[in-house]
Amino acid sequence: MNICDVNIENVDYRTDLKWMMKTVKEEEWNVWMKCPILRNSLPISKIRIYRELCLESVKNKYECEIQASRQHCESEKLLLYDTVQSELEEKIRRLEEDRHSIDITSELWNDELQSRKKRKDPFSPDKKKPVVVSGPYIVYMLQDLDILEDWTTIRKAMATLGPHRVKTEPPVKLEKHLHSARSEEGRLYYDGEWYIRGQTICIDKKDECPTSAVITTINHDEVWFKRPDGSKSKLYISQLQKGKYSIKHS
Repeated sequence: MNICDVNIENVDYRTDLKWMMKTVKEEEWNVWMKCPILRNSLPISKIRIYRELCLESVKNKYECEIQASRQHCESEKLLLYDTVQSELEEKIRRLEEDRHSIDITSELWNDELQSRKKRKDPFSPDKKKPVVVSGPYIVYMLQDLDILEDWTTIRKAMATLGPHRVKTEPPVKLEKHLHSARSEEGRLYYDGEWYIRGQTICIDKKDECPTSAVITTINHDEVWFKRPDGSKSKLYISQLQKGKYSIKHS
């Protein structure tokens, strides 16, 4: 194989190959010259074949390096393409979001401007006069179907009651005072007896045992008393009148 048969496109590659071939030749020559066995035993034709094989090996290594470099370049290009594509997609997404927010803001702004334009000046001469109604009128807040349904329900109820049926209310029962009790000038009158502050009384309640207490204060509608344990309580005069409580001198 001759060096002219090698198809190299780049000048740098060709220069490197020539340099490697020259180096191989020099190494072969040095080995051949230093080794008398090879020099005496191997003919020139075999040495040439050996040289061609070495050149072929160098060429194969060189082509492998070129192929590896091209593959690495392709992988780097693909990686760069993916990176650029992802960055562009992210920028496009952000631009879409910004445009959407700008559209919403512009719509709100336009609506606000239109609402402002629709507002009328209260002092404008073009303002319409209020409608004057000369008689009673009804403002219906319901739909027509709801009004008809309510009217049907009212008519059914009126038919059920009848024309002469009048609902009678039960008489109000007036509470009767079973006992006479009132307060006058800081004194308590109960069932014909007078009670004053500081007197000891016996308080009786239904379903409870009678207890003794000392009157401390007599107001217009209540009486305060103190129990033997020191606790204070009050008793309404209305409770004495209704019979819920009864008192007597102890």
